[in-house]
Amino acid sequence: MSSGAGFEALVLAKAPVAGRVKTRLGADVGMPQAAALAAAALRDTLGACADAVGAEHCHLALDGDLSIAADAAELDALLAGWTVRAQAEGGLGTRIAHAAGEVPGPVVQVGMDTPQVDADLLRLVAAGLEQHDAVLGEAEDGGWWVLALRDPAAARAVSGVPMSTPTTYDDTLAVLVGAGLDVGTAPVLRDVDTVADADVVAALVPGSIFAAVWREKGTMTL
Repeated sequence: MSSGAGFEALVLAKAPVAGRVKTRLGADVGMPQAAALAAAALRDTLGACADAVGAEHCHLALDGDLSIAADAAELDALLAGWTVRAQAEGGLGTRIAHAAGEVPGPVVQVGMDTPQVDADLLRLVAAGLEQHDAVLGEAEDGGWWVLALRDPAAARAVSGVPMSTPTTYDDTLAVLVGAGLDVGTAPVLRDVDTVADADVVAALVPGSIFAAVWREKGTMTL
């Protein structure tokens, strides 16, 4: 599929292995179930990116080994045509900056915590780059779910930002503006980190892989 969408899609993800992903959720539903939910969210995200721009314009920066992950075969099939690279060493900000710097621009970068993202939303974010140097989408928990950049090298500004804090969005916005970038905004989304998050997000996208797995596995121990 060739989209002509005019941007590259980048996903930063951990291999969904039990005990390595969604541990807050796993504390309530069990680590194997949490890994299955993480795999489902990643599958939805990979599908959205490929639908938006075509696999040939999609990139995965991966931490871990997909061959031992939940849904390994399904993930491998979805990644046909993608460029897959290992994440760099260092903190999350450093890994984000490095992953973006390896991709041609413009780039739209997302994680694996928002399975409600679809192709139209990714294209909407990318369209913001027509007026702005960057687009940053806030997450409800104070982080961010998407960073789009005309020039991927500009991601180096976020390398020192503490991630996964209640002020990560504000801190990231501040360093981007401080680097001289004009920053636009995107819709606020909810990350999936807890049972309450999973309930809300699954209801938003009932036809998603994530919602199906949540209905099947998410309440097994509740």
